[in-house]
Amino acid sequence: MESLICVPVLLPLLAAGVKLAIGGRLRRLQSVISLVTLGLSLAVSVVLLVAAESRGPLVTYLGGWPSPIGICLVADRLSTLVLVVSSAVTFCVMAYSVANAYDEQEHDAPMAIFHPAFLVMVAGVADAFLSGDLFNLFVAFELLLSGSYVLLTFGGTEARIRAGATYTLMALASSMLFLVALAVTYGATGTLALAQLAERFPQLPEQVKLLVELTLLLAFAIKAAIFPMSAWLPDSYPTAPTPATAVFAGLLTKVGVYSIIRLEALLFPGGPVSTLLMWLALATMLVGVLGAVAQTDLKRMLSFTLVSHIGYMVFGVGLSTRAGLTGAIFYVVHHITVQTSLFLVTGMVERRFGTTSVTRLGGLMRATPLIAVLFFVPAMNLSGIPPMSGFLGKLLLVQAGLAAGGWPAGTLVAAGLVTSLLTLYAVAKAWSRAFWSAPRVVQAGTVVESEEDTGEDPTVTTTSLPAALTVSVTALVALGLSFTVLAGPLSALAERAAGELMAREPYITAVLGRER
Repeated sequence: MESLICVPVLLPLLAAGVKLAIGGRLRRLQSVISLVTLGLSLAVSVVLLVAAESRGPLVTYLGGWPSPIGICLVADRLSTLVLVVSSAVTFCVMAYSVANAYDEQEHDAPMAIFHPAFLVMVAGVADAFLSGDLFNLFVAFELLLSGSYVLLTFGGTEARIRAGATYTLMALASSMLFLVALAVTYGATGTLALAQLAERFPQLPEQVKLLVELTLLLAFAIKAAIFPMSAWLPDSYPTAPTPATAVFAGLLTKVGVYSIIRLEALLFPGGPVSTLLMWLALATMLVGVLGAVAQTDLKRMLSFTLVSHIGYMVFGVGLSTRAGLTGAIFYVVHHITVQTSLFLVTGMVERRFGTTSVTRLGGLMRATPLIAVLFFVPAMNLSGIPPMSGFLGKLLLVQAGLAAGGWPAGTLVAAGLVTSLLTLYAVAKAWSRAFWSAPRVVQAGTVVESEEDTGEDPTVTTTSLPAALTVSVTALVALGLSFTVLAGPLSALAERAAGELMAREPYITAVLGRER
């Protein structure tokens, strides 16, 4: 069973190499290889989740060298849970990209590089989730950067190159901070293995521990787009191709959040930085949602809500309680699917009508009722309408905050409720103007201006959508809804994962062995 842990990392890398060798030829084969690879990765991830749930953390040592000499991959409840969800999401996004036929829309874009870059990014995400070593986690982030930069600048347009430059500068700054933290950590402890660090960190002076924790937190906060390190995201993500934007929004920021959850629980439990995390969560929620309310473009509005809802996850981590971690883990799983779904549906709107500006759209509920429903369902889920998983995730966090007590936690609970209401206002306003307002679609092929004069070009060309495109998005929306139906088992699994994290001993024993 332990030998399967490498599959979600190595299989996409192998497939990426094969696809690069194929080049621009046999494009249908390119699509088949991508879908088969991601399907197998999903199947293996499910097997690992079942095994981790029944047997505890599973460990494999790369090259046969045991930790801390070599690098290990660890599959516990938390890592396998997020791995299963990320694998399902990347499979649906790849199906969307295949159906959307970018090779037909962007003739100058190097399609031979899109699929390999996507698979490299997927491998980086899996490596980050499974990594049991800080240096390997750094390598995983660099793998993510290399694949995501190609996807972000795909097509080479001026807007994408500019956004890619901003994204790369922020990523490089984060990587430099990460390297500084690695150097300080290794100099102080003589190891970068997470399990061994968990044993050695309590013996360090408080100033050294605080320096390492703050440096790592700053590096991961940039990657997770936590305020005030979040200004780059709304200007970068909307310019990328829809599949790239969707997977960025669903997964890349969550890798940063996952790293914070893992390290705060394993290396710095209950440290003084917890209070700082709570204030960062407060600022991230409010600044992000206020930015979302002010937007008139669907992609930018969703980008700001993405920033805002990262605050909910940091809220749970900052509480430093089992209930808080349970809520954070549940919310991570929920948000991956919902945010990805919303960006994919927005991509459908853009392909069908040529724009995502709500000032140029209207009456789409009548013109495309299925797209309207596919947007409405995850939008309400994101807003936290009962009894959807978004509501349940927020409820877990509110209960954890009230149980923790104290005015910082109480302030965060109030901010979370306000953020939820403002999120509902932002998405309802966008949906109402784009889908429910006075019809502007008067005949197939054009969208004409209604009585309201926005001062913009009233004509928007429309195109038809492939059936497979709608199927892939519907499947992802259904996956998000399934978390509502399975909320009981999912929250119980999240609670067990949080308990395993806070216990620390199962992880350390699995990696270092009982003889330590």
